[in-house]
Amino acid sequence: MIKGEKFLNPDRLPTIWCPGCGNGIVLHAAMETLEEMGCTKKDVICISGIGCSSRSGTYTQFDQVHTLHGRAIPFATAIKLARPDKKVIVFTGDGDASAIGGNHLIHAARRNIDITVIVFNNSIYGMTGGQVSPLTGSYKKGTTARFGNYENRFDLVHLAIGAGATYVARTGTYYYRHMKKYMEKGFSRKGFSLLEVVTQCPVYYGRLNGTPDPYKMMMEQKDMLVLQSKYDALSVEDQASHLPMGEFIEDNQQLSYIEKREQLLKKVRES
Repeated sequence: MIKGEKFLNPDRLPTIWCPGCGNGIVLHAAMETLEEMGCTKKDVICISGIGCSSRSGTYTQFDQVHTLHGRAIPFATAIKLARPDKKVIVFTGDGDASAIGGNHLIHAARRNIDITVIVFNNSIYGMTGGQVSPLTGSYKKGTTARFGNYENRFDLVHLAIGAGATYVARTGTYYYRHMKKYMEKGFSRKGFSLLEVVTQCPVYYGRLNGTPDPYKMMMEQKDMLVLQSKYDALSVEDQASHLPMGEFIEDNQQLSYIEKREQLLKKVRES
């Protein structure tokens, strides 16, 4: 049996994802990491909203909630408060997390709620027709930007850090080992963890932007993602076509929301 396979639900396979989509790579990395950590099917709860990547939890044998568009994080928050003993993982897309769900992400980070949010960033709304998302790069095309997107791209890393997240990292499907390393840290620690994973969508994003070959998309991803030190050395013009990758914050000193709540309840009981 392939590592991580025991957590998948064979009755739900094959997936709905298009050939060459990177979502399966991210899902398998998560399942493999959880198995290596010694987790059981009863240890984890998966939450997701709406979108291609948000179907991820439905392919697992974990308890899971497939909820409304943009509402995965508040559901995850409520579940973590009710069952603090569980690992609560949110599978979400760039639109689901940064557009309609953006405010929920901000306040979950502010509260430092003990959940791990994995953002599948394919830079487009893949399930609903290829519209541009807040994470679509400058002058990249979508069905709602046929001549190129001239909006500024959202930076989820800076947003999450500014909002108070205590673990933030970014990688891509090309960098599988890095992805697993960051997932393990996010799954095992207390506090709000955000992992942005750049993934390929050859059918919509790739086709509209001249790279319908998933292999070529991953090679482009390899070049686009650079370590922060290299990114800082680039010109402003070159920075527009690159993204910094790595771990941006790992603060294990701050108390999580659950820990603060328990401290307060203890004081109330003792008073």
